[in-house]
Amino acid sequence: MRRKLRMGMVGGGGGFIGRVHRMAAALDNEIELVCGVFSSLPERSAEAGAELFLPADRVYSSVEEMFRREAVLAAGERMDFVSIAVPNYLHASIALAALEAGFHVICEKPMATSVADARRMVEAVHRAGRLFCLMHNYSGYPMVKEARSRALAGELGQIRKVVVEYPQGWMAGRFASAGVKNRTWKIDPELAGGSCCVADIGTHAHQLAEYATGLRITDVCADLSCFIDFKSLEDDANMLVRFDNGARGILYASQISTGEANAIRLRVYGSKSGIEWFQEDPNHLVVKWPDRPREILKAGAGNIDLHEATRKACRIPHGHPEGFIEAFANLYREFAGALRRVLEDGASPVEAGGDYPRVEDGLRGLAFIRAALDSHRSDVKWTPVEV
Repeated sequence: MRRKLRMGMVGGGGGFIGRVHRMAAALDNEIELVCGVFSSLPERSAEAGAELFLPADRVYSSVEEMFRREAVLAAGERMDFVSIAVPNYLHASIALAALEAGFHVICEKPMATSVADARRMVEAVHRAGRLFCLMHNYSGYPMVKEARSRALAGELGQIRKVVVEYPQGWMAGRFASAGVKNRTWKIDPELAGGSCCVADIGTHAHQLAEYATGLRITDVCADLSCFIDFKSLEDDANMLVRFDNGARGILYASQISTGEANAIRLRVYGSKSGIEWFQEDPNHLVVKWPDRPREILKAGAGNIDLHEATRKACRIPHGHPEGFIEAFANLYREFAGALRRVLEDGASPVEAGGDYPRVEDGLRGLAFIRAALDSHRSDVKWTPVEV
């Protein structure tokens, strides 16, 4: 089966994230978009499909129609997997329908709006025997993989402290001053699953901290705030966290940090060394030593100072920036490699491997959101993260 993998898409007809998914999927020339339903409005889906040069009979008016019609196409024609790029509250139902129809899934995060739905998704993935990739794109950056490789190899020593932050400022500017009221699903309590800031960007910080260190957050002590008065869900979150090796940490996520864009930053401090990575300068990793000057490691293909997993994630020599789209593409490439092993070699999803977030990571993310909300509401501040 030496051919491109065939991708279907749900959503992504208007917002920027759909374009990012399509560019990332195509970057390594392994995946082609063959079908989709790009909007809940049939006419808008048709327009988007035409703009993408898809044949009209492969552009659908509903998810149900797409899964039904694709499933009966010949094996050499139908889509191999679906990429889901819709608002959070639709993730679970669409992913479950895709799995039921027999398709592999890539899904935006968080993968559901409740722990119960996340558990159902875990069960459905295992029952269907399909691959499931959760698009936590920051874990696709080469220097995040370098941080993880160093942590897992023991080069940091015993990890003692983890500080992760994701400040944004979009709710502190024109959005807030214009008095926009519930015009986006992210701030609608009925659609957002009870959380705005933690679900939207706190989950990224949570996954980045766990992925880069190889540790798991076991307990949280959360203080959540709602500074924008026309909404009821939190726009700022400050947490103390505990890890399963005894390390302590701080996790801060905010949408009212005036002037910030997407300033996600990770610091990890071990008994031998520390590391720091900043998403707005993603091609560098700072290594901190107790007895010599700091090092600044540079991403780049062929850089022998980097771990193998990092070099694999680099496409071009250092000095040429790689960024957001390439990080997405790294997850698509890892997923594509695993899918080829399933389709061509008959490997099971477990045997197929691949370095990308799984459905179990999505369940951990929903458990983290629930623990943060429970901790904030409780007088007993330390709350366990229970999956």
